[in-house]
Amino acid sequence: MQYIITAHDYKDDEAINRRLAVRDAHFVGIKTLIEKGHFLSGGAMLDETGKMIGSSVHVEFSTRQELDNWLSDDPYVVNKVWESIDIKEARLVPVEQYKTF
Repeated sequence: MQYIITAHDYKDDEAINRRLAVRDAHFVGIKTLIEKGHFLSGGAMLDETGKMIGSSVHVEFSTRQELDNWLSDDPYVVNKVWESIDIKEARLVPVEQYKTF
């Protein structure tokens, strides 16, 4: 099943510092998801000034439990970067199928 995850960061003054402190560790996890075929796309959401305020992630897992297991260990969750996380099942467009060169 494919999922769209929309995660908003905490809004306290130290939120951006927590994000930046664990960003590399978060990307190590993303690299693992890519290698296993779970990560489809994603990135930081920005406010009008370009400051990171959250993330949008598209992933694919066999079960919701697999998704929950990944999230429970992600540095952005463990280190209180993401305050709210919305998860929706999705059917994403297979981009590779529609690419033209």
